[in-house]
Amino acid sequence: MIYSTKEKIQESVDLSEQEVKMYEIVLFNDDVHTFDFVIDSLIEVCEHSLEQAEQCTYLVHYKGKCAVKTGEYDELKPRCTQLLERGLSAEIV
Repeated sequence: MIYSTKEKIQESVDLSEQEVKMYEIVLFNDDVHTFDFVIDSLIEVCEHSLEQAEQCTYLVHYKGKCAVKTGEYDELKPRCTQLLERGLSAEIV
């Protein structure tokens, strides 16, 4: 079977997308940190906008947890570590 260049490129893109496993940082609620502290942490560590950080903070408060960042494991690991170093409860799933 003969493949066109366009088909080969699309096949290569399809394979690349399948090989990259995406993870999430999940932030959990606690009774220690203020809303402002969590919002500031999400802006600084996860590069959220103010609105995004506020929404995530409210979800964490009312639902108990929220996925705050999605990406490849190697990208998320240092961010999760920074959240943990600030005393927040987070994990990569």
